Amino acid sequence: MSTGRIQFAEQSGTFVLKFVGEVRLTLCSALDATIEKIFTALNFSAIVIDLTETESIDSTTLGLLAKLSILSRQKVGLLPTVVTTNPDISRLLQSMGFDQVFNIVDRPIPCPDCLSDLPSQDQSEDVVRSKVLEAHRILMGLNDSNREAFRDLVSALERT
Repeated sequence: MSTGRIQFAEQSGTFVLKFVGEVRLTLCSALDATIEKIFTALNFSAIVIDLTETESIDSTTLGLLAKLSILSRQKVGLLPTVVTTNPDISRLLQSMGFDQVFNIVDRPIPCPDCLSDLPSQDQSEDVVRSKVLEAHRILMGLNDSNREAFRDLVSALERT
C-alpha cells in the first residue's frame, strides 16, 4: 500500500478534498485545519470528498469527515457528497453510518485541475490526542454500533 495524502481545491464555492492511498492519523492535523478554512469562506456552495483513489482510511480521519458534515449542515445547511468506487470503502462508510450524514455516490465527479496536497503540520502529542478523541466522539454519536466499537478507545484517551 502507498503512503497517503490529501489534496484540496476550491473552485467557485465548491470545496474538493481528494484522499489518495492510505489516509491515516498523520494527515489529520492538516485535514482539521482545512475544515476550519472551509467554514471561513464567504462563497460556499458545496463540499465533495473524493475517495475514488483511497486504499484505506482510519477511524480518526472518518471522525473528522463526520465533523465536516455536521458543521456543513449546521453552518450552511448543506449535506456534503462523498464519491467512492471502492466496494471496501463503500462498506466501511455504510457501517459507520455515513449514509446518514453524507450523500454517497459511486460515480466519479470531475475534479478541478488545481488540486494540491495539504501541507503537513507538526502538532504536539497532546494536540493530536485531542483531535483523535474529538474524532472518535463524533463517530460514537453517529450510531450505537460506533458507540460500542469506540467506547474503550475514548475511555482510554480520556484517562491520559
